[in-house]
Amino acid sequence: MSDFRLLPDLARRDVGGAVVSANDEAFATRENLITPGPAVFDPSTFGPKGKVYDGWETRRRREPGHDEALIRLGAPGVVRGIVVDTAWFTGNYPPEVAVDGLTGENWVPLVARSPIKGDTENVFDVACDERITHVRLRIFPDGGVARLRVHGVAKPDPALLAALGSVDLAAIENGGRVTACSNLFYSSPQNLLLPGPARSMGEGWETARRRDDGNDWVELALAGPAVVRVAELDTSWFLHNAPGSASLQGRRTDSDAWEPLLPRTPLEPDTRHRFVLPSGRPVSQVRMDVFPDGGMARVRLHGSFMQA
Repeated sequence: MSDFRLLPDLARRDVGGAVVSANDEAFATRENLITPGPAVFDPSTFGPKGKVYDGWETRRRREPGHDEALIRLGAPGVVRGIVVDTAWFTGNYPPEVAVDGLTGENWVPLVARSPIKGDTENVFDVACDERITHVRLRIFPDGGVARLRVHGVAKPDPALLAALGSVDLAAIENGGRVTACSNLFYSSPQNLLLPGPARSMGEGWETARRRDDGNDWVELALAGPAVVRVAELDTSWFLHNAPGSASLQGRRTDSDAWEPLLPRTPLEPDTRHRFVLPSGRPVSQVRMDVFPDGGMARVRLHGSFMQA
């Protein structure tokens, strides 16, 4: 993918991320950094500590130093890019930031100390192939940050996956990810792979209405070569805009040929569909076609790893 922001955010709270510490949160709490969705702002809201911000904000420093927050990734993995979002912070954002990653017991630089702008998504490419479990956001000298996004590819413990046996091969925390899709007009297709059930239509993937004879689709990279045994296509919350039908195909990494997994099958709105798939060869990628368009809350592809 050319834009790393199309990769999953490994730090999101609904993926299992947590802000485990911060040296200061005098004005706004650290947990806001990893809240899903954009920061919101109401100019009329004030509390005992001053203006209420949907972000993390520290007090004004009167001595040398910097402030920092430590975030545990919900899905440890290889980080490809970081977004330091200072939305709504206009006169109280930090002039500079740096981000480090924890690999084993060592901290490695992900984003060197760099200038940023206020009320802006400050975007940084990351060139590091190490497996990162935590990130440390440092702001110089103080101020407010609305969101921290850590985009990349999850790299779970292979021993854990092997011990589990049958797993959701498409789940973000297991290393699954969306690699391509036909349309992301309303929402990101990565939502399909988030843990837990969707709590609203906005937490799924929805395409624009098609006005031609084609159909929409999404391609997924599985956690590894595996035999997919059960597919779950969940249209929960999509009452009048679910696809009319869907199909699944799979292919191996070393092949360009797609093989059928699930023939085109009618879908019901607001329903969690489960399909037992015929036993086949291991695949590493899956393509879901929806006909002709619409929205889906979650996709689960349960199976077991096998030698490709």
